[in-house]
Amino acid sequence: MSTPIQRRSLALVLAAGLGLAATACGTSADSGGSGGGGKVAITVNGQPPKTQPFERKIFDQDVAAFEKDHPDIDIQPREGFMDPKTFNSKLAGGQLEDVFYVYLTDPANLIARHQAADITNYVKDVPHYDELQPELKKIFTDDNNKVYGLPTANYSMGLLYNRKLFSQAGLDPNTPPTTWDEVRTAAKKITALGKNTIGLAELSKNNQGGWHFATWMYSMGGQVAKKDGSKWVADFNNDKGREVAKTLHDMRWTDNTMGQKQLLVFEDAQRMFGAGQLGMFVGAPDNIPPLVNQFKGDYADYGLAALPGGNGTLIGGEGYMLNPKATPEKIKAGLTWIQWKYLNPDRMESTLKSYADQGQPIGLPTAPPNAAADVWVGALADTQKSLREKYATVPVENYKPFVDGLTELKKNIEPPNAQQVYAALDNVMQGVLTNKDANIDQLLSAAETKVNTALSQVK
Repeated sequence: MSTPIQRRSLALVLAAGLGLAATACGTSADSGGSGGGGKVAITVNGQPPKTQPFERKIFDQDVAAFEKDHPDIDIQPREGFMDPKTFNSKLAGGQLEDVFYVYLTDPANLIARHQAADITNYVKDVPHYDELQPELKKIFTDDNNKVYGLPTANYSMGLLYNRKLFSQAGLDPNTPPTTWDEVRTAAKKITALGKNTIGLAELSKNNQGGWHFATWMYSMGGQVAKKDGSKWVADFNNDKGREVAKTLHDMRWTDNTMGQKQLLVFEDAQRMFGAGQLGMFVGAPDNIPPLVNQFKGDYADYGLAALPGGNGTLIGGEGYMLNPKATPEKIKAGLTWIQWKYLNPDRMESTLKSYADQGQPIGLPTAPPNAAADVWVGALADTQKSLREKYATVPVENYKPFVDGLTELKKNIEPPNAQQVYAALDNVMQGVLTNKDANIDQLLSAAETKVNTALSQVK
């Protein structure tokens, strides 16, 4: 299944600022505004490719069901999400869909560059808008409280661990580490099992190292960037940043619990995890299905804990925005589609049951896209949780430490101009993990200069 994390792997290898530095959009792909018979025709992306037959079948069935329920709207689907090969040209060439997909790192710059429609006057008519997580809605809102999009999926970072290796190492798999000191202790015991077993893996390439460095910063109560007046500035060349870098350096070189192979990306960690050779790595819940589907793992062997440190975690995800040239009719139709397809509590149970009946993993602390993954608060969040448990096809109890612990953590969104920031912070991760004599102060200082340059481009 295509998930936010899996699609994110495309974004993390983009050149800095890809998809956000283009000139303002031209007209939408269908400049007409109506389809045949007086219908409002809208182009929407997000249709899975034919190489993903299950996901495409579900999407196309949803289009047909939506059009049956809304005979005045004609959905014209387009393949793709955030394709680095086409997104820039679509923005610049006026071929952007009426309803288009974004990562949660994108809206701020799109809003600043007037590359998305102002939907402030329309969201009052979107059902359940007030029950979306405030932190997620804020991502699509400017400083004047104008709204430019809707979040449709969310992930929160945690600590993925191998329950089987925990038991073999004499650790209790039902009480995973809650501090980084406990992570170090567990990593030593797991590494001591031998047979090329590694206690903890970390990422350091393709902007994924910087992404994880930010996650570690949040876990320790730090930040990566902060607002200084009207400008953004780096905020990691400090005691918190040194603590993160030193902890990783010491685990790599003093504890020897991170293995000899470095310059990893998350597919490398998944491969080691699926082979039963890795005890822990930082990740979100949707890292788990690939361990089973691609690397022949077993759901029973995996657990997920809240991010250690007790301070905070990184949240991210995806949403949809509308073409700035879209007519009011197209905006209304587009919002109707987004709400029906992605933000529809009335479809939660039927979707989860359908996925469970087809052997899809239900019970992880995330949900299929149609069931609106982790975007709700209050009663809707409780309903979603209970339905996941009702239709679970994986051991829900293995992820209880994550669900329970997450409620206590501060939810931090990704920094502005995130990909450029992460590219600079890759160098810090690479430095401490590949060089025993790394100068942490120099690494942080050099990254700070690059990050400040990236942040200076934020409007």
